[in-house]
Amino acid sequence: MENKLIVSLSPHVHAADNVEKNMYGVLVALVPAFAVSLYLFGLGALAVTAVSVAACLFFEWSINKYLLKNPVSTVTDGSAIITGVLLAFNLPSNLPPWIIILGALFAIGVAKMSFGGLGCNPFNPALAGRVFLLLSFPVQMTSWPATGQLTSYMDAATAATPLSVMKHAIHGGGAEALAQLPDSFALFVGQNGGCIGEVSALALLLGLGYMLWKRIITWHIPLSILLTVFVFSGIMHEVDPTKYASPLSHLLTGGLLLGAIFMATDYVTSPMTRQGMLIYGVCIGLLTVIIRLFGAYPEGMSFAILIMNAFTPLINNYCKPKRFGEVAKKK
Repeated sequence: MENKLIVSLSPHVHAADNVEKNMYGVLVALVPAFAVSLYLFGLGALAVTAVSVAACLFFEWSINKYLLKNPVSTVTDGSAIITGVLLAFNLPSNLPPWIIILGALFAIGVAKMSFGGLGCNPFNPALAGRVFLLLSFPVQMTSWPATGQLTSYMDAATAATPLSVMKHAIHGGGAEALAQLPDSFALFVGQNGGCIGEVSALALLLGLGYMLWKRIITWHIPLSILLTVFVFSGIMHEVDPTKYASPLSHLLTGGLLLGAIFMATDYVTSPMTRQGMLIYGVCIGLLTVIIRLFGAYPEGMSFAILIMNAFTPLINNYCKPKRFGEVAKKK
């Protein structure tokens, strides 16, 4: 009988690691951002995260057990927990539980399990759930609680976010609107409103450092995204500094760091080669700035990643590694 080498679907990890180890490593890297969210939003951040994680675990278990008749061991591999945490990190801290549950159902049931589960989904489940909620409930998804309301949840007072201020500057607010942006230090440590997991650049960079140290991810996707956003937004700032915010403001606001570090680097939905990762990251950075500056939404990171998720198979096909033992053809 002929022996065949069977290669499973992604994610592929070239080390003595396994999926569970890397998934829980990502969860450890998310701890600083979660701690900051509790400090800034208190009960709201805790409630949104707990509901999101519990809902994702429940839908992963129930769909496997009753619909797909698959083993329910995948519930403990960490992927559903990460989806729940990342979905929560992309939500405001005053979102009602029933809306969070709908987002978790879409993320797990539609964006993940309907394609066959972990390793088969073409789109990042957490981002798919977030965009579904943004399109379905735009008012609730764009009402941002002010920081410091530790015991408030759905009744928290709202305030403008840095991205909304930057958008106002583009649409007529000008230099007066940009002057209302928090200073770079406040943006860096996280003293501003927004989604519960995106507000502190420092906490997210600590998570990046941990994952690079543990070799859970490589630098190619995060760095290519951040450099592209810095260069493109810097060019636009030089063209009209009264209308377009500085590149540093773009790097430290919104979901840019959260997306570049924790979601664009998803094993399943990102390219496998380093060349492909760089192409993928540059395109995400360009799309993010284009949507931020010229689109209808203040933030473009989620849309940019999902768009490039769709191009990942094409990038993988274009950036194929050289086959071992291949003999170059003579010209």
